[in-house]
Amino acid sequence: MLYQAYQSQTDLMSPMRLLAQASSAALWINHTEGSLIRRLSASMEVFSRMRVTHSRPAYDITSVQVGDQTLSVTEEKVLSMPFGTLLRFRKEGATDLPFQPPVLLVAPLSGHFATLLRETVRTLLQDHDVYITDWHNARHVALRHGAFGLDDYIDHMIRFTEAIGPGSHMVAVCQPCVAALAATAIMAEDDHPDQPRSLTLMAGPVDCRVNPTEVNKLATSKPIEWFEKNLISHVPLPHAGHMRRVYPGFVQLSAFLSMNLERHKKSFRDLYQHLVEGDMEKANMIRVFYDEYLAVNDLPAEFYLETVAKVFQTYDLPLGKLTYKDRIVNPAAIRRTALMTVEGERDDICAVGQTVAAQDMCSGIRPYRKTHHVQTGVGHYGVFSGRKWNQQIYPRLRDMIHANAD
Repeated sequence: MLYQAYQSQTDLMSPMRLLAQASSAALWINHTEGSLIRRLSASMEVFSRMRVTHSRPAYDITSVQVGDQTLSVTEEKVLSMPFGTLLRFRKEGATDLPFQPPVLLVAPLSGHFATLLRETVRTLLQDHDVYITDWHNARHVALRHGAFGLDDYIDHMIRFTEAIGPGSHMVAVCQPCVAALAATAIMAEDDHPDQPRSLTLMAGPVDCRVNPTEVNKLATSKPIEWFEKNLISHVPLPHAGHMRRVYPGFVQLSAFLSMNLERHKKSFRDLYQHLVEGDMEKANMIRVFYDEYLAVNDLPAEFYLETVAKVFQTYDLPLGKLTYKDRIVNPAAIRRTALMTVEGERDDICAVGQTVAAQDMCSGIRPYRKTHHVQTGVGHYGVFSGRKWNQQIYPRLRDMIHANAD
């Protein structure tokens, strides 16, 4: 009923938002800054943009600067599966460059699309052959494709790593750190020829018992049955995934918005003021951010509930109880893969200490092949985007990958 009510409201408001969007563009032209008509136009645009969308935004990465060359970039689907696609950012003319190690960037499946890591991809492309886990919106996946749980998520990482081939490096951001570590451990235990040369875990909840945040406390405040009863809905018509059980992206977005509600309200007030004043550069920065932030991705119910239960409530991985297809996941089996962990000093989603916990779990990796970095002055998103990511974190990550590329 929750999803159906949301869909009905969205369908009702859609014509009004489209009218406001068209009217805003028509009224804005040829009217002076601060005029009544300009203010009306700005109000209509703000109204039209306060909406949730459900389609993946474009990565919009068409070129990259590599040394003194500007190379064109095209997207290539390497392996397509019902719940996700292995997407490669192919650089044209890269054959003339020094060797660029292949990197699998594992994006979160947590309510937003993988395009949230657009800047991470753009930076990695300078020195690497970059692939990403491009997760699909579960409301677009028909029931005939079956369920998608944590085992399937881990399996996708293994399948994607196999598709890239020997010599790849895995970089996981936030939520998938547990699954990335599990996939690497399974491949190591099987002596898989395609096991990654290095594994980087960035701001991920490897051990949520350490310095619990408000996010962690929320996850443990209710039994898992409460989450299933109150947060899981069936996809309504007319979507391809009709009747699939999902954790709706708009519910997750509501939780994110409520954590920083005043900041988001101020952003839309600022957007209005910038439009009235004709400061389009600042207005566009807010537009671009919210075009991405308000694009939501429904999660398969099985995956969401298993993640909440096993990662945030019962701490299966650090307690040695996490399983993959009835096999115990053993991080100590990892020996040939170098490990790097990265945390943000001000991270209020995944606190300092939760990710570095992987270092002790991976006791089979020799100490000189382990690296840990705490970035001062950044929160969660600053670990993989922004100035300090580019200037301080990325160079360390690049050097670690290239040192283990042979």
